[in-house]
Amino acid sequence: MKKDFYEVLGVPKGASEEEIKKAYRHLAIKYHPDRNPGNKEAEEKFKEINEAYDVLSNPQKKQQYDAFGHEGMNGMGGGFGNTGDMGDIFSNMGEIFGDIFGGGRAGRSYQSSRRQYRKGADLRYDLEISMLDAMTGKEVSIDIARRDTCETCHGTGAKAGTSTKTCPTCRGTGQMRVSQGFFSFAQTCPRCHGEGQIIESPCPTCRGTGTVRTSKTLKVRIPQGVNDGSTLRVSGAGDSGPQGAEPGDLYVVIHLRKQDGFVRDGDDLHTEIKLTFAQAALGIEYDVPTLDGHVKVKIAPGTQPGTILRVKEQGFPKLGRRIKGDLYVKVNVNVPRSLNAEQKKALFEFAKTMGEVPKDAVQKNDSFFKKFFN
Repeated sequence: MKKDFYEVLGVPKGASEEEIKKAYRHLAIKYHPDRNPGNKEAEEKFKEINEAYDVLSNPQKKQQYDAFGHEGMNGMGGGFGNTGDMGDIFSNMGEIFGDIFGGGRAGRSYQSSRRQYRKGADLRYDLEISMLDAMTGKEVSIDIARRDTCETCHGTGAKAGTSTKTCPTCRGTGQMRVSQGFFSFAQTCPRCHGEGQIIESPCPTCRGTGTVRTSKTLKVRIPQGVNDGSTLRVSGAGDSGPQGAEPGDLYVVIHLRKQDGFVRDGDDLHTEIKLTFAQAALGIEYDVPTLDGHVKVKIAPGTQPGTILRVKEQGFPKLGRRIKGDLYVKVNVNVPRSLNAEQKKALFEFAKTMGEVPKDAVQKNDSFFKKFFN
């Protein structure tokens, strides 16, 4: 089981962005492979802290992780991994380690890693679904506009028959060493923009980017129990990375349509029913509406207006778990606005039995009737 990401970096859950970054840098220096050659344990630890930083340094992923943890995220798109902008991570590491290791091999190592892990852009898609779809789960097809790998150059960005060349300015490191007094630090090469490679003859189709704008249809599985605002991550479904780098991710934001007669509260549902006076007084087995049909509920004799009935496990599934929320039914009693003569007589006699009208009283007309019921 994966460790808590906050525990991995050694910071409290409420840690600030700067505290997270500081803790990451400290651990990255300690466990970097160049400092621990051949140490598999250090290598795994290095991957672990990068994964944790990838999530906690990204506000959207951090919010999702804080809400659902590892298990919840696995149910919403395959979990985490080295899916963040690792280019930024290795860029930060280059600034940190450049002075410690003095450039050279270390600088090339970071720049190579930066190229390897640089990703395409993440995309967002807003999807509106019904409450029923959110309750039962559903596979939907969506059309997204994204950048895909250029088929002409196969993502290299170079014109057919040509290839990329080592940048002569930085000699392939992607960095330039700058000295100021006693200090030395690395800056991104202005010619190759940190790539270490340059394209002298760009592909005419993609103009050297390695990607082109396309439209693609994707199938997305909506898990049971998603709520309004839930975000599903589809790994690798974002823009393709430049020059063959890995693609970004697609984030599908869920919006629930309102449904007449129902209100969602977390995993529970609330609805109302109307009973006649006789039904509430005598009791009845009532077909209570649900999102996907009806369920029979026994209404006890003498049920009062405003009574809340609980119907177990007729709400939403709890995300990532098998148990469900409940359905809460508010009972309203429908009072008729008008009565015919026979109904009035019956109700008058009923009032006598209840002691609300004198037993020797006679219903002569409406005004007499109203004397007791106004």
